[in-house]
Amino acid sequence: RVILEKLKEGGLLTGDVDDMMSANLGAVFMPHGLGHFMGLDTHDVGGRPKGHQKQTLDGFKSLRCCVELEPNMVLTVEPGVYFNDFALDRALANPQQACFINTEVLKRFRGFGGVRLEDDVLVTEDGIENFTRCPRTVEEVEAVMAGAMDHTAKF
Repeated sequence: RVILEKLKEGGLLTGDVDDMMSANLGAVFMPHGLGHFMGLDTHDVGGRPKGHQKQTLDGFKSLRCCVELEPNMVLTVEPGVYFNDFALDRALANPQQACFINTEVLKRFRGFGGVRLEDDVLVTEDGIENFTRCPRTVEEVEAVMAGAMDHTAKF
């Protein structure tokens, strides 16, 4: 939902966000799950309870964490936005999704790829503890890329 709202604010999408959600438009831009457990393996098991029916809908079929979170669980939170030509072309061929996409603005993002920010977090009694230390703002990322900021010192 938040990704769709931000893409709408940026002019890429038009229309009602609730209608976009009903058309599963979010899966076009975020085709992966939101995160997974971490443990002995990078993608640790245990995210689906016994008997859980795996989703088949785009954007939901990749969900690896479908349990109620409890304190001391460690997992990733990794939202991302992608401009995948295959997914975009499928959406543009689908009238239920194409009606929301501003094709003129979309041209600017063709071939861009995408971006995903991952946080590794510990679930606590009253929230999370974020273990990830990296630049997040546009200014911080640009400063690190330009060599003007030592990312290891601050983050």
